[in-house]
Amino acid sequence: MLSLAALTLFLSIFLVACSSDKASSKKTDSSKNSQTAEIPKDGGTLVYSLDSAPEGKFNMGFYGVDADFQVLDFIDENLIKFDDKLKPQPNIASWETKNNKVYNFTIKKGVKWQNGEELSVKDWEFALKVLADKDYEGPRYSNVQNILGVPDFHAKKTDKIEGIKVMDDYHIQITFDKARVNNLENLWTYPMSRKEFQGVAVKDMLSSKQVRTNPVGLGPYKVTKIVPGESVEMTRFNDYFGGKPHIEKIILKVIDPSLTVGELKNGTIDMTAFHPSIIDQVSALSNVKTIKYPGLSYYYVGFKLGYWDGKKNVMNNPKYQNDLLREAMYYAINRDEWVNAFFYGVGKPVNRPVPTNHWIAADNKDLEQYQYDPKKAEKLLDEAGYKDVDGDGFREDPNGKKFVVNFSHYQTQNPTFEARAKALTQYWEAVGLKTKLTMIDANLYYDMLDKSDNSMEVFFGGWSTGSDPDPSPLWKSDAVWNYARWVNADSDKLLDQATDMSVVGTDTKKRKDIYVEWQKLFMKELPVLPIAELEETMAVNKRVHGVTFDVSGKNRPNNWWIQ
Repeated sequence: MLSLAALTLFLSIFLVACSSDKASSKKTDSSKNSQTAEIPKDGGTLVYSLDSAPEGKFNMGFYGVDADFQVLDFIDENLIKFDDKLKPQPNIASWETKNNKVYNFTIKKGVKWQNGEELSVKDWEFALKVLADKDYEGPRYSNVQNILGVPDFHAKKTDKIEGIKVMDDYHIQITFDKARVNNLENLWTYPMSRKEFQGVAVKDMLSSKQVRTNPVGLGPYKVTKIVPGESVEMTRFNDYFGGKPHIEKIILKVIDPSLTVGELKNGTIDMTAFHPSIIDQVSALSNVKTIKYPGLSYYYVGFKLGYWDGKKNVMNNPKYQNDLLREAMYYAINRDEWVNAFFYGVGKPVNRPVPTNHWIAADNKDLEQYQYDPKKAEKLLDEAGYKDVDGDGFREDPNGKKFVVNFSHYQTQNPTFEARAKALTQYWEAVGLKTKLTMIDANLYYDMLDKSDNSMEVFFGGWSTGSDPDPSPLWKSDAVWNYARWVNADSDKLLDQATDMSVVGTDTKKRKDIYVEWQKLFMKELPVLPIAELEETMAVNKRVHGVTFDVSGKNRPNNWWIQ
């Protein structure tokens, strides 16, 4: 799945969820003796495993999948950070604003790039201009489009962005087109080294060595060797602004998920996220600590209602426009049974397109639950005109023509993916909807969704949301990641109101109330069917200390050390 982990939208394609109704503020420490005053030791090599190969887009502005983000999280750094309540905090940059429209930022002096150059706000200005450029090929234009003057810059009407003013190397003023509650959270806050990209045209950046083979960041580790599809080796960056890392070398290695338990047992990998299907086996290992922490993600089944025309979504595909059809397909799914079968105690059904751990999540009592009810599903299909005309056991469409649910699911080396996809097809066939399953390589899957591939009519997906819960980057009519291509003016209006300072001001309750109304609308329209949310699961070798987890993710790796 796709990682929007940084999409301040920092959305991410990887899934997890929670067992509590509120975000936990408690850190989970992987160290057995976390309360003792142990002195961290320097040196050693840590092996961190990935369950799929990176695409090789090793720049925050260009990456698209989680495997690439896992690499980037070691080598680059956000100017701001987020606490365990997902509130923005100063990191390299601090800020002041009186109206949520004009922000004055100050960055720390002496922060070094891994090439030895000192960070300047001009590097941040450079990154903002790259993302705003018409030739930019990455997915994060939405993180700069609200800066005053960016649309004109993007249209090449000017070579300057009105809302960006550099005062000196350490001070910059950024002005947005209007005051919004979440302007800061949605602003792109990853600089790019001007020195490294000097002479590289924006249209050539995605394929450049600076992105593909020789990335330079601000993070605690710098890349020393990349073996495409296999591994990325890094050494510590002694001048990291957060403090010299303890561990000398980190290797990110791609392994077949079926080998995870054996590799953990043998000590050939030290840290890895893992699929819930093996949680009992991982928990049984004496040399490993199993960590579960609250997640911010959800799975869904989506319907291709239209296509992306390059600027907005056009909802013109008639096959799944019938609300009763989508509703019937939801009632046909036994989500409790499905989650228990494939997520082994770390998941639960979700009834909204918002993870439970986010503060805007509507209470279940305020939403239709769509509990498993195949009889109701059959009744809705009858009412909508989907009936078995020829007596073969499967329903035709209201015009009497053959009707087949063409369902797509991504394929990796994880054998449970096909099994869970088949289970969904069986639920639909049980109420008379003939279903054809197509498993698609994960590296192609989201590219096909991006391009509104006609073969993907009904699809399985998932999102991990970022620090700000605003669903606009996923579900507004002009959102490229709105893979259902759902267009709804009432939805757009509610989402705009929820971030408009003139409507909600700083009243979080008022903002949540608007988001609850939006969730009610979404669950009435059902452009997608929210299915499940999970907790995050990580395995950490007991020789590794100083690693902590909370709803915001892992702490920075310069704090980790090996016994």
